[in-house]
Amino acid sequence: MANQASLTAAVRADTGKGAARALRRSGKVPGVIYGHGRDPEALTMDAPALGKLLGGIVAASTVIDVTVDGRAPIKALLREIQRNPVRPAEIMHVDIYEIHADELITVEIPVHLVGTADGVRNFGGVLDHSLRVLEIECFPGDIPASIDVDVTNLAIGHSIFVRDVQLEKAQILNDPDLPIASVVAPRIEETAAPVEEVAATAEPELIRKPKPEAEEPEAK
Repeated sequence: MANQASLTAAVRADTGKGAARALRRSGKVPGVIYGHGRDPEALTMDAPALGKLLGGIVAASTVIDVTVDGRAPIKALLREIQRNPVRPAEIMHVDIYEIHADELITVEIPVHLVGTADGVRNFGGVLDHSLRVLEIECFPGDIPASIDVDVTNLAIGHSIFVRDVQLEKAQILNDPDLPIASVVAPRIEETAAPVEEVAATAEPELIRKPKPEAEEPEAK
């Protein structure tokens, strides 16, 4: 079962770009909650509290108890987190999706590799972890915190595919033929043959004009 956390929010009446900027200047983060046919509701959250929450969870798979204006808490997932492209620690906006216990939902779960592969341990191979997240469909109460994949018996030249992973209470939505992890043979460095030095005129260094600073994403 995935970790659970809690978040307090308040309804906001003012919306739009200007109102969102004013909220952020006052240490708040604008957001919206939606789902289950309910009308979307504009919210505001305390920026330090939200940042602390996000620092301790896997946002995509953690069920959050959201309390809005003192009402009874509702279960929800964070569906989108917008950050300042220049200052990533600054949260610009969050989308919150209300869920119910009897509703199938789609979430992304991190893949953890367990053990040391035989091809690495005994033959000097290199483990390639190519698929680090799996998309699954399940009920909220069955969300796993992670998906553990045992690579202990993986030999050089062999792979573990999505089809090799079985979950009791969830359906994996990724392509079954996608490799999750592989062991490849170690590279053998080739010694290049000596090349006769040829004098050449150095080309001038190309100096590109710096790209303009990323614009602030539009708040919802």
